[in-house]
Amino acid sequence: MYAYRGHTVLEFRGEIDIVSATEIGPFVDRATDRPGARVVIDLRPVEFFDCSGLRLLYRARARVLERGGRLHLVCTHPLTLRVFRVTGLTRLLPAHPSLDAALARSGAASGSL
Repeated sequence: MYAYRGHTVLEFRGEIDIVSATEIGPFVDRATDRPGARVVIDLRPVEFFDCSGLRLLYRARARVLERGGRLHLVCTHPLTLRVFRVTGLTRLLPAHPSLDAALARSGAASGSL
């Protein structure tokens, strides 16, 4: 977890499965707990992503929106992006290829209702 251009960035690596999602959950909850939180989840270093990761992202999005914040997603892995498209996540939380690209859309629909 680190700060970048006024946002909290959560960068995950390796595999996001049921075990790692359980470990990651408290970090996501802490980052999304503040009113008006501006959070970026960076999945570029992730090599495997399953439905546990989807639940984590949906939960993070709901928590941020409940508190009037913004959530952005950075992801470039083709298989993970395919999972996002098939499940409809891309309509709710578009993935961007870089932090700067995600934050350039800060005023747009990324992670909003």
